[in-house]
Amino acid sequence: MVAARSFLFVPGDRADMLAKAPARGADALIIDLEDAVAASAKSNARNAAAAWLGTLEPPHPDIWVRVNHPGDLFELDLLAVVGPHLSGLMVPKVSTAGELTRAANLVDDAEIANRLSSGSIRLLPIIETAAGLLRVAELGASRRVSQLMIGELDLSAELGIDPHNSAALTPLRMQVVVASAALGLEPPLGPVSPDFRDLDGLRRETMVLAGLGFGSRPAIHPAQVPIFNDVFSPSPEAVAEAERLIALYEAALADGRGAVTDLNGYMVDEAVVRVARRTLEKARPEQGRQ
Repeated sequence: MVAARSFLFVPGDRADMLAKAPARGADALIIDLEDAVAASAKSNARNAAAAWLGTLEPPHPDIWVRVNHPGDLFELDLLAVVGPHLSGLMVPKVSTAGELTRAANLVDDAEIANRLSSGSIRLLPIIETAAGLLRVAELGASRRVSQLMIGELDLSAELGIDPHNSAALTPLRMQVVVASAALGLEPPLGPVSPDFRDLDGLRRETMVLAGLGFGSRPAIHPAQVPIFNDVFSPSPEAVAEAERLIALYEAALADGRGAVTDLNGYMVDEAVVRVARRTLEKARPEQGRQ
């Protein structure tokens, strides 16, 4: 499974946007039935999304649907969109593992009804409540969960903090990153940026998130997608350096040494090489996308 670098939100009730979405360059699409859709349009969005999913033909980006919070609308959303083209469901405002257990049980039944492979549909909780953040490891360990996302706008509103205050947000972000790593999940999605005009600022902000351990980010506008694809892909220079470090280390092992110092005085041991190997793992899927 190739990890996505970029996700693109697409309102479920915008047939024109849905038609163009697969060609926007994002590794994954998020068909939004929640915040991007007015309450009066929920039913129309659900039907439009289901109809669009039925027209898809491979190859296409990974397809996720952000359903409404577990409740009556959640089940209606799920039943409408589950099918062979769906990668998973993004579940917003999750606060308890019980909500995810109910979601997983409903997906079990939907997979059987649609004759899908067991476990083919994943769940991706959005950590955007204080209660959800307190239970982030429990949520991440829930069945069918493959990845987490931090929803900073809602979380900041609930906590009463400035959503632009990186000093306040960094500890919250790291809780999601640490839980993901400890549970062996894909690196989490970073937060959305509502400003799609300041692309230089977006790049700087995304580089900070990549440095904190996030592996991808969702776009609200197609202009954001190329930046996410670029930032979350290793540069040719980074790939070459990773290959150099690995070759140096393997030569040292063959010589019976567990560490070696390169010509620049940099010590290369197993911990350093683990980072280098991770860089190459990120680069190989990118090479396959060309």
